[in-house]
Amino acid sequence: GIGRACVDALAGAGAHVIAVARTAADLDALRETRGDAVEPWVGDVRDDALIGRIRALTQLDVLVNNAGTNKLQPLLEVDDATLDLLLTLNVRAAFKVAQAAAGVMVAAGRGGSIVNISSQMGHVGGPKRAVYAMTKHAIEGLTKAMAIELGAHRIRVNAVAPTVVETSMTAPFFQDPAYREFALSMVPIKEIMQPEDVAAAVLYLASDGARLVTGTSLRVDSGATAQ
Repeated sequence: GIGRACVDALAGAGAHVIAVARTAADLDALRETRGDAVEPWVGDVRDDALIGRIRALTQLDVLVNNAGTNKLQPLLEVDDATLDLLLTLNVRAAFKVAQAAAGVMVAAGRGGSIVNISSQMGHVGGPKRAVYAMTKHAIEGLTKAMAIELGAHRIRVNAVAPTVVETSMTAPFFQDPAYREFALSMVPIKEIMQPEDVAAAVLYLASDGARLVTGTSLRVDSGATAQ
């Protein structure tokens, strides 16, 4: 949901967007609405083949580093499969994609903007979210370190840290009145966040309007981390 909203926002602003997904059907739907503004790549960010494809680009101005997952488990019940899945996708793959994109940007000499999709859990903790929070804290640290190292190349690196977003994946949770009440209880602005709210922040950080914004995390969280 967040990825699709980012494609719509960036393509709508005039960008040529390379959209990556594991299934062709998701990408075909984007092409139907955005046409040639979207270049579909079927692949998995955990695979070396996709990393190599990124490294082969001659120009890349913006990276939205969005792939990630979560699995809720109490701390004492976290199994190795869950630990390895979240660390591999949320941290290792995110690093490899950002590293590859940064290499293209440095070689092109045009500057650029890297936007890592983090989470409010990159700033706080929560029950059943020990591993997820750990991975998103890692992304926040990576964002700062990359911003320092790449600043000399006019490459800006920032994060967007949303609260719980209503997507096709999370929609069933929000149909449970108890879960919806819980989600709303965490935020001062009593609205459920939509993917477009996250995409608007990404568009800002990708734009020249944020030309001197780097190494920061934009918390699009309805005030969740302010309390």
